[in-house]
Amino acid sequence: MGQTLIRCAAQFADLRITAAVERPDHPALGQDAGHVARVAPLGLAVTHDVAAVQASDVLIDFSDHRSVPGHAALAQKLAKCMVIGTTGLDAAETLAVQTAAKSVPIVWSPNMSLGVNLLVELVRQAAAALGTDYDIEIVETHHRHKQDAPSGTALYLAQGAASGRGRPLEELACYGRHGLTGERPRGQIGLHAVRSGGVVGDHVVSLGSDTEVVELSHRAITRDAFAVGALRAALWVAGRPAGLYGMKNVLGL
Repeated sequence: MGQTLIRCAAQFADLRITAAVERPDHPALGQDAGHVARVAPLGLAVTHDVAAVQASDVLIDFSDHRSVPGHAALAQKLAKCMVIGTTGLDAAETLAVQTAAKSVPIVWSPNMSLGVNLLVELVRQAAAALGTDYDIEIVETHHRHKQDAPSGTALYLAQGAASGRGRPLEELACYGRHGLTGERPRGQIGLHAVRSGGVVGDHVVSLGSDTEVVELSHRAITRDAFAVGALRAALWVAGRPAGLYGMKNVLGL
């Protein structure tokens, strides 16, 4: 994603890459960030020194969930805006982001794609309009290397569906099924994860009744979709007051 962000940033006249930070053992350390991303040299070496972000206005984080609290604390310390596209955060890591957002503006979304964030709103509306006569099932497919399941995007979609139903997701979610499960409970929201090959990300939300099935879906063709959304968010968040924002804010939904 770092390489994709660098490459896609060239599409935005108002954006400039000012630092590229990686983990201490990354093989690209010391190389020009543009060279690593297979674009023109940027005159910026990939570094593990987080002090390199001092000249930046917005930090964009696509890292490991365990690193996010430290990065959020850094943004807070340096009074920098932040965009977080990392998923899989646990309760303590989430709290760290929420704490930092009391001091600096942060856009945080389980998926930075503009299309996915529109889809979440459509799922919320569909769940509210169709009611519990329609069973909701969410199937997500990702590449074999993905670490978490279900995907943050699948959970994001499920939360949208639960919001449309007016109930917490924790009361409705079913994460896969196995064995003699019995009849499907009314109102349940099913989530299922598939890991296969090099799939960037497919999500299908099915709302089925006894008479019809409505499907809402999104397919990420390349990771550019996530990078472009994150860069749009970076432009939007600069200069905003402290707070925790989502891509719905960026899109004006």
